[in-house]
Amino acid sequence: MRRKDREIKDIDSVLKRTRVLRLALREGEGVYIIPLHFGYEHDGDSYTFWMHSAKEGHKLDLIRENSSACIETDTDEKLLLFDEACECGALFSSVIARGRIEIAEDAGEKMRGLSLLMEHQSGRHYEISERMCEGVAVLKFTATDISAKARTK
Repeated sequence: MRRKDREIKDIDSVLKRTRVLRLALREGEGVYIIPLHFGYEHDGDSYTFWMHSAKEGHKLDLIRENSSACIETDTDEKLLLFDEACECGALFSSVIARGRIEIAEDAGEKMRGLSLLMEHQSGRHYEISERMCEGVAVLKFTATDISAKARTK
């Protein structure tokens, strides 16, 4: 990270305030990016993000072709306007992670992922059944590199 003065060590403090991430996948020579609601778990230095999807579609095809992915979240955005354009800027907090994405196949893993997603989005715990999992694909992103930064003033 170039701006070490903006680095945030407590990544969870940003993620807890964020509801949508952007998932970037390789698409041939380019990139395909999509906003998704998510849940996550943090264990030691490890972060795993969970998303859900329709059972078929372009995003799943891309994941099957290449498991390399990147995610980005941001929150606390506020535009700072001044008389001179070059003085303008923005306040923000953001997280970026590189890693691997897969389509969860195990029913227990899918239930766990959907439960974490619902809890993160709603602040409530929901029991997720196998039947509920049958209608959706559950995506599991495992971060191999993650960082957070902010501009707060």
